[in-house]
Amino acid sequence: MILVDTALRHREVEGRPIRVGLVGPGTQGAAIVRQVVTATRGMRIAGIANRHIERAVRAFADVGIEPVLRAGRTRIEEALGAGLAVATEDAIGLAQADGVDVVVEVTGSFDHAARVVLAAIEAGKHVVHMNAELDGTVGPILKAKADAAGVIYSFSDGDQPGVEMNLYRFVVGLGVKPVLCGNMKGLHDPYRTPATQQAFAAKWDQNPAMAASFADGTKISFEQAIVANGTGFRVARRGMLGPDFSGGDPYAPLVPLEETVSAFADTLDASEHGLVDYVVGARPGGGVFVLGTHDDPRQQHFLRYYKMGDGPYYCFYTPYHLCHLEVPTSIARAALFGDAVLTPLAGPQVGVIAVAKTDLAPGTVIDQLGGFEAYGVAENSDRIDADDLLPLGLALGSTVTRPVRRDQALVFADVRIPEGRIIDRLYAEQRARFGRPIPAG
Repeated sequence: MILVDTALRHREVEGRPIRVGLVGPGTQGAAIVRQVVTATRGMRIAGIANRHIERAVRAFADVGIEPVLRAGRTRIEEALGAGLAVATEDAIGLAQADGVDVVVEVTGSFDHAARVVLAAIEAGKHVVHMNAELDGTVGPILKAKADAAGVIYSFSDGDQPGVEMNLYRFVVGLGVKPVLCGNMKGLHDPYRTPATQQAFAAKWDQNPAMAASFADGTKISFEQAIVANGTGFRVARRGMLGPDFSGGDPYAPLVPLEETVSAFADTLDASEHGLVDYVVGARPGGGVFVLGTHDDPRQQHFLRYYKMGDGPYYCFYTPYHLCHLEVPTSIARAALFGDAVLTPLAGPQVGVIAVAKTDLAPGTVIDQLGGFEAYGVAENSDRIDADDLLPLGLALGSTVTRPVRRDQALVFADVRIPEGRIIDRLYAEQRARFGRPIPAG
């Protein structure tokens, strides 16, 4: 991002790099470490935390750094103060330590991630994350806590929601009114499981359940939910419209994105709200898009001249998302400019509910995102509250207490939620602050 690179160059020259504490050196986390160390001036990885320290050590070793192993905030601070790189299993200690400016959370977890983010905020650290699932469940209350602490809480550049928000802001800057923020995918089948996605996951070095969460709609539901919460937009209906131009064949030729706009036109004409949605089977396949309108006839003339079409809906898109390659820009935006890439405006607009992937019998444990038991579907938050629908982020680890049919949305009364989880406390606090409190019992 222009401006950020200049500011980082100044920090490098001044010998005052932004100090990053990264939690979760999995595939994406380790790639972020590599990007910071090999390609980003004015920034350094101060420490890496992981539940199993070997992965933290490996992430450093892969870029030629030999870390010291420390646990406990005091010992971590002593090492950081001496200019040493720290590998640790103590994510909370790292998140709170002096010597860290920005905490980058990349675990993909819920309860553990919530603890890390809260610890960082309470210690006065900015937080940049790639955890759409956490953000789509309790992001608004975490943002409220960050505001109270005077720090930034932000999703990252690079992943689709951040790219969408950058494009949204660009379109607003043109004087065009955004009316739909869109994501793009090549396949949507809510019944995909870790078993069906095993070969794909092996090819791309992914967890099979994670790969299934991409295919079954869970991932895109969380991604579009957090875009809705950052823009004030909503979904047109439960699950979004999701027009599919693939004919159910993920290998079918992709249609140009501009040809998909008509699939949204009638809904946009009738909507009082901006919308978030997605398309299947359009190109560029790795991109995102924003549809916007303009009321000024003279500017409409110029938009036609600039090959943007006749309107009334103008299609802007970014043809790629580069994930970890762009995360350092997000870190710099937070630390140097107090600028969040994507963060909730206030209370939730859209959440992600749990829907049964198969008939669920009492005693079934809902195991993981992309698993065998449930898939995630985007729904407007007022409807979630009114019907006591169960967020997928709270459903994980819960036990089904009565029969639930396939494709039925779960409610709180359908499950027994484990005790003592911070994610549940945060969600209850969020509903009490922004919506309807969860009924007792």
